[in-house]
Amino acid sequence: MPKQRLSFEFFPPANPAAEARLRNTVDELAPFGPEFVSVTYGAGGTTRALTLETAKEIQADHGLTVAAHLTCVGAPRERILSTARNLADAGVREILALRGDPPKDQDRFLPQPGGFRNTCELVSALADIPGLRIRVSAYPDPHPDAAYAGADVDWLKRKLDAGAGSAITQFFFEAETYFRFRDTCQRAGIDAPIIPGILPIQNWETTRGFARRCGAHIPDWLDSAFRTALRDGNGRHDILAISVCTELCSELIDGGVEHLHFYTLNRPNLTREVIHALGLSPAGKNLGTERNSARSPDSRSKRDASGTWMPLNPSRSHAYQGLTSVH
Repeated sequence: MPKQRLSFEFFPPANPAAEARLRNTVDELAPFGPEFVSVTYGAGGTTRALTLETAKEIQADHGLTVAAHLTCVGAPRERILSTARNLADAGVREILALRGDPPKDQDRFLPQPGGFRNTCELVSALADIPGLRIRVSAYPDPHPDAAYAGADVDWLKRKLDAGAGSAITQFFFEAETYFRFRDTCQRAGIDAPIIPGILPIQNWETTRGFARRCGAHIPDWLDSAFRTALRDGNGRHDILAISVCTELCSELIDGGVEHLHFYTLNRPNLTREVIHALGLSPAGKNLGTERNSARSPDSRSKRDASGTWMPLNPSRSHAYQGLTSVH
């Protein structure tokens, strides 16, 4: 069995407490040997400087390959490209190119005067900067701005043709959603890697609201399961979150997926326990030929003689810290 590749998303800290939490998260997850980690870019370009600084610090302190988010929002072309060149000069040579969320006072994306009108234009310009590796977003469920059925596949193909080398999906809740999208992309002639984005659910109510805003389909069975877990209490929300996420990842791996990208929300616990439950070592290598099942909500964390981890029964769920939409 080939080594399972992993990557993680972080967001820039807004205050000293958040900075400490991010450092702890990176410390906890770096031993899994991620292929890269990404650093988000706030709505309206609000964290441009923080994204640059955070990306540089993670790469320098941990020796990890960092993909910095870069969006079309809030700046003219030359300022955005200057940020990209500054990243490259600092050794951050991977970019996740996105359209970006509009500022809070706007209900839809509007190009900045003298700015990029869409992600394809951004990718094309970034491709002219030597040494950059460009990734883009993909949408297994229809994006809220999709003008017609199949628009998300068409836009992904245009972004890849403009110079991107791979894509990371928005989160989804069922493996079939990803497989259906992957197959549609292949029929459209897309052969670039499409990495599934995985969201361990820190807080169901907030996750459900965000899913509705970004167009991710919410299965009835999932909503019912989390409502029951929240009603029962005693930490069952996190137990269910680990079980559901592990099952999703397991089905993806069984379907041929070799790379999982986790949206960590700067909280390491659920992501770490899902990776352990999948039977992956701290070095990111598969342990044995069988993955551990996390389907039982009564499973508790333990390590057997071979070092394989069983799912953890966490104590309490953590506060949801928000998730940057990948547009």
